[in-house]
Amino acid sequence: MTPEEAKRVLEAAGFVIKETRRLKNNSGDQLCLSTGQFVSVYDKGTWNVQGKDAAAIEAALGGSQDPAVTAASPSGDSRKVFVVYGHDGAAKTQLEAMLRRWRVEPLFLDQLPSEGQTVIEKLEAYAKGVEFAIVLATPDDQGHRTGHSDERAFRARQNVVLELGMMLAHLGRKRVAILLKEQDKMERPSDIQGLIYIPFKDDVQDAKVPLAKEMAAQGFSIDLQRL
Repeated sequence: MTPEEAKRVLEAAGFVIKETRRLKNNSGDQLCLSTGQFVSVYDKGTWNVQGKDAAAIEAALGGSQDPAVTAASPSGDSRKVFVVYGHDGAAKTQLEAMLRRWRVEPLFLDQLPSEGQTVIEKLEAYAKGVEFAIVLATPDDQGHRTGHSDERAFRARQNVVLELGMMLAHLGRKRVAILLKEQDKMERPSDIQGLIYIPFKDDVQDAKVPLAKEMAAQGFSIDLQRL
């Protein structure tokens, strides 16, 4: 987890970050919360919380980073989930916070190094290390058949539909869940009916129970108390 990821997750959980500063030993960044706690996020990806009532902060970040707890927790590629998304930044942040609370590592394409690859090459490379994909289908675009403006409907971004197809080809239908925002207004591509569609309205939290069930069916161990 990077400092920016930690900040985004904490703010989505309702915490206020007053200041971000570099640690004295230059090993990472420290986030100073308005409630008095300090979250140190190290360059190697680990973190710790200092201050009173740290449990709520640890829960938002995905659980304790105590070595004994970490060693006993599932690790490796089985905890990674590829997330496809459009222009709805709030839904993306809500989903990231929820997955990290479940101790699942979400992979967002724009947060991963490109190393000179095209977008498709980059997607193919990182998709090899995941066992599940979540597609955020949000009403970012509008469209209709030529000459039929009365059929105008909301639809997901074209890149979302393309990446959805790639995830289906790579993982299969059972390992791809589509979180569909405002499903009554959304157009679904006609050739991908019969997939796992999980509707939600304003908050991704509305989809947490069915999503957790689908992931559990594919081998993800999710603590029900973290829902």
